Order: sequence, then structure tokens, then C-alpha cells
Amino acid sequence: MRKLDDQLKAAITRMPVKEKDKLLLRLVAKDEKLVRRLVFELLEGGATRDERATELREQIIRHLPKTGDRDLSPGYLLLDLRHWNARIGEHVQATKDKSGEVSLVLFMLAEAFRRHWEMLNRAPARRSDTLAPYVVKRTAAILKKAEKLHEDYFIEFRRDLNELLHFIWEFKPTAVLAKDEGLPRKWEW
Repeated sequence: MRKLDDQLKAAITRMPVKEKDKLLLRLVAKDEKLVRRLVFELLEGGATRDERATELREQIIRHLPKTGDRDLSPGYLLLDLRHWNARIGEHVQATKDKSGEVSLVLFMLAEAFRRHWEMLNRAPARRSDTLAPYVVKRTAAILKKAEKLHEDYFIEFRRDLNELLHFIWEFKPTAVLAKDEGLPRKWEW
């Protein structure tokens, strides 16, 4: 983004309030992320963070592919995980919900393994060439964020995290990568 020079800043501050408001509204309408954040902060008073996280979790439960979906492969599962990860990212950008990000991502990944464990183990290992690195790298990144949280939040995601780590170490394509990444077999915090 281009930096405004001092003369332009001064000219903008001298504009009548009504004109500034019109310009501001036009600019805000062009930035979807900013609109979501302002809705959360100004209209909802920043008080709906937990409700939004709960709703997103319920959407993941409803829309993550169901167990036994005959058309599902590791690649298609990865597409769904990326979609939900982006939705979690939007939630975090709007609400600054760091603990929600950790618990939602861990829930999403653990739920994917819970629902599709048989399919993943049945599929040839090469079919997981893109899914395995995604899961391991995403888990490693979210573990770093989890360690920065206050320990009171750990109860929200400890079960999903340990279950996810178990799945990662039991699934051959992710186990090799987990070893290289230095993922723990169990999270002891």
C-alpha cells in the first residue's frame, strides 16, 4: 500500500466531516476483511467471539465430508481442509481469536482423521503426497501458537491435539514427516 505524503494527509484532515465520511464509507466497502472486522467490533461490540467460534465449529461438523463418502480421496479431503482453514482464518482476522484458531484448527484436523481413517489407510500412500505435508506443517504451526496461549485455554483443545498427534504418528505418510518436523507423540502441557 502506498504511503500518503504529509501534504495529502493535511488536506484530508481539513476536509469537511461529511465528505470524509462519504470517502471513508466508500473505502471501507471495498475491503471485505475490514467490513467483517468492523461488524464484529462496532455492531456486535466484540462480544460474539465465542458464539462465532461455536458456529464455525458446527459448520465444520455439518459440512466436512461424511464417513463412507465413496468419492472422497486424500486429495479431495485436502481441498475441504483448506476451505475450512481459510474460514477459520477469516474468523481470526475479524475477531483476533487466537485460542479459537488453535482449537478450531485442531478440531478440524482431528475430525478429518476420525471420519476418514479407513479411507486414508486404504488409499495408496502416493495419494496422500499433498495431504500429509499439509497436515504435519499445519499441526506444527498451530502447536507453536498453542504454546503461547495461557494454560487455561489448554483444556479446550488438549483432547483433539493428542488424538491428532496419535493419528499423525499412526498414519505412515504423516509419521515420516512428523519425525522430520519434530512433532511430539503426545502433548504434555
